[in-house]
Amino acid sequence: MDRSPAILERLLSLHPKRMDLSLQRVEKLLAKLGNPEMRLPPVVHVAGTNGKGSTIATMRAILEAAGQRVHVYTSPHLVSFHERIRLAGTMVSDADLSRALSLCETANAGDPITFFEITTVAAFVLFSEQPADILLLEVGLGGRLDATNVIPSPVISVVTSISLDHEAWLGDSLEEIAAEKAGILKMGVPAIFAQQPDGVRAVLEEAAQRVGAPYKVGGQDWTSRAESGRLVVEDETGLIDLPLPKLPGQHQIANAGLAVSALKMAGLLPAADKVEAGIAATCWPARMQRLRTGRLVQRAPAGSEIWLDGGHNPDAGKAVANFVADLEDRAPKPLFLIAGMLNTKDPLHYFEAFQGLVQQVFTVSIKGAEASWSAEELSRSAIAAGLTCEPMDDVGAVLDHLTDAAVPQAPRILICGSLYLAGNVLAENETPPR
Repeated sequence: MDRSPAILERLLSLHPKRMDLSLQRVEKLLAKLGNPEMRLPPVVHVAGTNGKGSTIATMRAILEAAGQRVHVYTSPHLVSFHERIRLAGTMVSDADLSRALSLCETANAGDPITFFEITTVAAFVLFSEQPADILLLEVGLGGRLDATNVIPSPVISVVTSISLDHEAWLGDSLEEIAAEKAGILKMGVPAIFAQQPDGVRAVLEEAAQRVGAPYKVGGQDWTSRAESGRLVVEDETGLIDLPLPKLPGQHQIANAGLAVSALKMAGLLPAADKVEAGIAATCWPARMQRLRTGRLVQRAPAGSEIWLDGGHNPDAGKAVANFVADLEDRAPKPLFLIAGMLNTKDPLHYFEAFQGLVQQVFTVSIKGAEASWSAEELSRSAIAAGLTCEPMDDVGAVLDHLTDAAVPQAPRILICGSLYLAGNVLAENETPPR
C-alpha cells in the first residue's frame, strides 16, 4: 500500500496561517538536512508563465536521446504526485518518495511551511542522492521567492513566455510579473528568454544587466520558425534544421526553439541526430493531448476527435484557439468546448479567444478543487464572451449528452481550462501520465 498520500495529507496541515512567499522556511529546513541543494547535478532553472512544462519536456527528450541521465522537477501534477519528480528518467517510486517526505517531516518538526516548500525540499533530497547528468528544475510560482530559488549557481536560467497569471501574488501588470520571474537570474550565470512583449523584455534585460548575467533574447538573438515542414532554429552562429515538434500547436515552435537554444547556450546540446530524435519523441500530457482510447472516450459520439489541454490563462486560450482554428482549416468539424476553471483565473478573456470557432460550450465544476468556478458561474463568463453555453454536471455527462443528441457530424471536442480538470479527465479515462 502506498504511504505517500497519507504523508502528503499531513504536510498540507503545516501551511502557514498567512500565505507569504519566502525563502526562509526552505533555507532553514535545508540546513537541518545538511543542505542537499548543494549536492545536485548541474541545474537548468526554468521560470515563466506559459510553456515551462513543454520546454522542459523537450530538453529532457533531447538529453535522454543522447543517453544522458536526467532528473526533472515540475508542478503541478495531473493524477499522481509522483509525476512531479523524475529520477534519472524514472518517475519516483512510492518507497523513495515516502522516505524523503518522512525525513523532511521529521526535520521540520511541525514548523509552519507550505506544501510546495516542503515537497520541494524532499525533491532536493532525492535529487542529491541519485547520480544524474542534469537536473531540469521548474519554478512553482514566480521566481524571486519561489522555493526552487535556493540553487546558488545553475548552468543556465530560462524564462519562457510571460503573461498575466497569479496576479494576487506576482502583480497586476506584465512588467511586475516579469520582475518576479527575473528573480531567478544569478550573477555570471547565462540566461535565455523567450520572445516577449517590449515591456517584459526591457524588465528582463535590465535585471540581467543588474546582476551581471549574460543573456540572449528570443526574436533578437535567436529565432525559431516553421519552414518547409521543418523547425528552423537560428542564432548568430548559424541555423539548426530539425523536424517539427511532436507537441501540437504553433506555440510549440517557440517552446522547442527555446529548449534547443537554451541547451546550446549552456553547452549541453548533443549531436544533431540526437536533437532530432528528442524533438520527435517529446511528450507532455494535457498540452493539446489527443485522447484516442479510454473510458471517457468510449462515451463520446462515434468518430469524435477529442483533445485535452490544461492551459488556464488568456494567452493559453489564444494559443489553443489558434491550434483548433488550424485544425478547422485542414479538416472542418463542429467544435464543442468542455471547460472548467479555478476561480483565481480569468475565464472571460480565456473564452474570448474562441469567438467564431465554437458551436457550443459546456461548463463543469472541477471535482476535488475547492477553488473551482461552479458550472453556472463559469457559463456566465462564456456567455459574456459571446459564446453559446450550457452548464453540465461533469465531463462524462457532456459526452453522454452529445452522443444522445446524435450530432450530424462526428465532432471535435476540446476539454480545457485547467490542469486540475485535465488530471481528473486522465484519471477517469484511465490514461494517466507515465
